[in-house]
Amino acid sequence: MTKMRIGLLFGGRSGEHEVSISSARAIARALAADENASKYEVLPFYIQKNGRWLSGTLPQQVLATGKPLEIEEQPGQDDSPASGQFPNFNSVEVWFPVLHGPNGEDGTVQGLLKLMQVPFVGSGVLGSALGMDKIAMKMAFAHAGLPQVKYIAVNRSEIWSNPCVFPKLCDKIEATLGYPCFVKPANLGSSVGISKARSRAELEAALDSAASYDRRIIVEAGVVARELECAVLGNDNPKASTVGEITFQSDFYDYETKYTEGQADWSIPAKVSGAIASQIQEMAVQAFLAVDAAGLARVDFFYIESTGEVLINEINTFPGFTATSMYPQMWAVDGISFPELVDRLLQLALERHGEKR
Repeated sequence: MTKMRIGLLFGGRSGEHEVSISSARAIARALAADENASKYEVLPFYIQKNGRWLSGTLPQQVLATGKPLEIEEQPGQDDSPASGQFPNFNSVEVWFPVLHGPNGEDGTVQGLLKLMQVPFVGSGVLGSALGMDKIAMKMAFAHAGLPQVKYIAVNRSEIWSNPCVFPKLCDKIEATLGYPCFVKPANLGSSVGISKARSRAELEAALDSAASYDRRIIVEAGVVARELECAVLGNDNPKASTVGEITFQSDFYDYETKYTEGQADWSIPAKVSGAIASQIQEMAVQAFLAVDAAGLARVDFFYIESTGEVLINEINTFPGFTATSMYPQMWAVDGISFPELVDRLLQLALERHGEKR
């Protein structure tokens, strides 16, 4: 039987470059597992932090070591996909973009793959873009009637351009949201650039910091809540996984907590009532459909135990995908192994590509 050639695309020009490498290594191992090895051939493509694409043995080296690689471009050399210098680029039958954050998970690479008219794993341009931009995401959730924390959308120009506007902006945030509140760049993942503000001074510093990352900023009201997550798998008729819970000792789930071993823990299934778990699963599917996601997504929630409220936080259209990440772990509890999950995602990519859009 002829093996299907899978283009494993990883690395990328974002702050989550190393996370992408870890996810790609896990997926490559899953594709080489006994149940998949006879079906798939992996062709790795690595995007350096400077945006240069590499194929052949160098991406294999990154997958083997888990370490980023920087090869300087020679004058006059053009080895972008469009240049035709990739001997196996056009032989890819299904793409598996394992990219987290901007320039990979935000619809940019998805647009390239769509123009190539080749199946690819995950959401398309619209779903990826909505899933990345927290402001657009929240607008889609609101239209779908999903409850959320209060928030205010801010542009960088309101923070930096006009010194007369900035105090009024802070006044508005204090009056509408109060303290504590969370200031986030709208288009970054993995909690990069997020700050918790408990006072006017911290708010001003947080806004300035977020503006250095993105021109679109979102400020959210703080809530005392448990953080629950649900995995979604499918296309037009997606299914929700068992609900999991993230717990941590730090003040909030920031980048250091998320990626430092031992700083966070999870429980799967989460210790919540059946009614709450069912509500979260239903809302997760609604969120998935609201942004036109495809293939996979992880949806995060706040559960305010004192009032019984469940509020949607965000959707991640390509969550961390190592064997120990929450997304595959939640499906593992439901009886879907990591290699089987990877296989299902490839089949979903083929299914979606065959649909008339």
